[in-house]
Amino acid sequence: MARTVMRFTGVGGQGVLLAGEIFAEAKIKAGGFGQKTATYTSQVRGGPTVVDIILDDDEIFYPYANDGEIDFMLSVAQVSFNLFKNGVTEGGTIVIEPNLVHPTEEDRKKWNIVEIPIITIAKEEVGNVITQSVVALAIANTFMNAIDKQTLIDTMLSKVPAKVHDINIKAFDLGEKYAKEAMKK
Repeated sequence: MARTVMRFTGVGGQGVLLAGEIFAEAKIKAGGFGQKTATYTSQVRGGPTVVDIILDDDEIFYPYANDGEIDFMLSVAQVSFNLFKNGVTEGGTIVIEPNLVHPTEEDRKKWNIVEIPIITIAKEEVGNVITQSVVALAIANTFMNAIDKQTLIDTMLSKVPAKVHDINIKAFDLGEKYAKEAMKK
């Protein structure tokens, strides 16, 4: 597999940091190299957050994504979408939470904008809004085919208490299902 570079954006408290951590750790478990670099404001909850995830079979010497190198971004907050979208390759895919992120017509011309109601899925279909990071994880992996699915699930389950394994598996399955449906359009 060649180098994969992804970006998750949101606001503090939405779980984007955890999703990046899971991706990086899963890649290392699979025998490669994974790096996540997070940037967030001093505002603990509600401040713009970005996590760049670099996965590679070869050693990563520079842990930051270069603008124009990011093929995939997932965004669940307008403020972060506006701040960090320009790092995405022209024609790259940006998955947005349509209830919270509203791209311009220019954005839609420049990137492949895909609308998936990540938070609604977590809240209404999984039954726990906290699982939105797992829904996002599954969506990103389905689009990018970055990590073996079972390795990613096992890594994700190692990060959450056993009592919530079932809802997190449900969240992963739903994220994958919605991503596959979106890819058909």
